[in-house]
Amino acid sequence: MDVDKIKILLGEHWEAMQEGIRAYLGTDIPLLDAVNTNLLANSGKQVRPMLSLLTAAACSEGKINEDAVKLAVASELMHNATLLHDDVADQADERRGKPTLRKMMGPQASVLVGDFWLVRALLAILDISRGRERVISLFAGTLADLAEGEMYQLQKASTCDTDFEDYLRIVYGKTSSLFVVSCLSAAIAVGAPAEYEEAVKEYGRHLGYAFQMMDDIFDYTSPEKVGKPCGVDVLEHKITLPLLCALEQVTAREQEEIRAAVREITPEGRDRIIEFVKEHKGVQRASKVLEEYSDKAVQALAVLPDTKYRRALEDMARYLAHRSS
Repeated sequence: MDVDKIKILLGEHWEAMQEGIRAYLGTDIPLLDAVNTNLLANSGKQVRPMLSLLTAAACSEGKINEDAVKLAVASELMHNATLLHDDVADQADERRGKPTLRKMMGPQASVLVGDFWLVRALLAILDISRGRERVISLFAGTLADLAEGEMYQLQKASTCDTDFEDYLRIVYGKTSSLFVVSCLSAAIAVGAPAEYEEAVKEYGRHLGYAFQMMDDIFDYTSPEKVGKPCGVDVLEHKITLPLLCALEQVTAREQEEIRAAVREITPEGRDRIIEFVKEHKGVQRASKVLEEYSDKAVQALAVLPDTKYRRALEDMARYLAHRSS
């Protein structure tokens, strides 16, 4: 899939979304304006607003309205607000290969700018005309999911007893929930029927799972492509899909030994865990699970009309599950 072709397909609506982001972030404070400009210059692929606009188009025969554009803006602003807060919580020095705002200006600035982006996301939602109350409720629920997902992950990091159901719960909160609201709110914006709403909700849920699974695989395989060293998750006592898949291949006693090692992790112990995952083909097994969720995302779209926009959503599911960064 070519992301640039998706942007061309969305045409004026993609440009309207970009302009909307700049407009909602507008401020007469030079320092804040400079920070916002710098953050936008390093904003990544903008997957969530892309999915939002494609969903609106797929549910309306290409008739993307102003509400859908505003909600695409809101999804991107909210996503980046949470990243700014995450960088403080994780004490992260780099994101996407560049210094974080926390690193450059300190945690206070990162929290404050994150709050600013979050409030501007809310203003974009308040400006829609169709289904405003319902959409506000959905985005509020997503913020709760994001916080709960992170807190549940912290809880499990202290016990290192994460199983696959725990893992899915964490991933839904941290990642899938925002994919779901990006897609579902777009369907609401264009007045899609209930069956379309349910389809894109399931699409977003399974795609979010696949997206995070790929990130978790990167943590065991490709540090140079994601701008962080290998094994960061396990150093933070996080048991993610590759390790879970490897643990399934050994005895209960060996599982407890590995979990105990994660609870008392050291840099040397990290290398042992990475080798354990490699030895038991944890990455390969995790990749197969990821494929299943990517396929479920594609299958969920079957009720939508067969248009270039639905096919683009299908391509996005396959691309995000096989991306290299």
